[in-house]
Amino acid sequence: MDLIDTHCHIDIEAFDADREQVLARASGQGVRQLIVPAIDAARWEKLIGLCATRPELFPALGLHPVFLDAHSNEDIAALEHAVATYRPLAVGEIGLDYFMRELDRDRQQALFEAQLEVARNAHLPVILHVRKAHDEVLATLRRIPVQGGTAHAFNGSLQQAQQYIDMGFKLGFGGMLTYPRSTHLRQLARELPVDAIVLETDAPDMTGAAHHGERNSPEYLPDCLHALSGVRDEAPEVLAQQTTDNARAVFALDAGAQPHE
Repeated sequence: MDLIDTHCHIDIEAFDADREQVLARASGQGVRQLIVPAIDAARWEKLIGLCATRPELFPALGLHPVFLDAHSNEDIAALEHAVATYRPLAVGEIGLDYFMRELDRDRQQALFEAQLEVARNAHLPVILHVRKAHDEVLATLRRIPVQGGTAHAFNGSLQQAQQYIDMGFKLGFGGMLTYPRSTHLRQLARELPVDAIVLETDAPDMTGAAHHGERNSPEYLPDCLHALSGVRDEAPEVLAQQTTDNARAVFALDAGAQPHE
């Protein structure tokens, strides 16, 4: 089975000690390609450098809403330059986070809109981070449409899911799907059209049930696949192919593509 981890922060410090071993184990589990979204501008250079040395890694560049205090007004111009220079797979991780009440919503909105403009001008998809703000994100996407992308760790309503799908987005499911108590999420995964679903780990965060309390890792992506297989009562091999096809379609990613080189 060929799997794509559509959201993995393999570049960050949590993997510095054993990154090569983690990627080797992930490959042994069938994880052939990984999309690596950025968090802040300070990490872009390391992320791009890492992806340039590993043909299975594909960069996305953006400014994460949770790290609002790390971003400056100059970062948008820097993002435009970096996108033009390096041609990442997507702009991300971007979006709105209303779960963390201490984050300034107006600043988040301005940052989100500016990054959507960068993505639109570059004809790139986006990787969305959305918590407690799906209606606001959808309204913004209607005003500033882009070439689709993924809604990472989707946990909205079926109606909101359909709106994302209508805009060309795929919906990301990961470790939380492996917990029996995630009843809403599991129902979503059961009811959504299979061509709208992609798999992700969000490693090192959002670890699944089998590794609860540990650092998450892309090598655990098959756990997410088997959880999806269980809730949909469909063969894992079929779902592996479909979710991989979905990821390649939304990110214009060929099986052997290396767009960052």
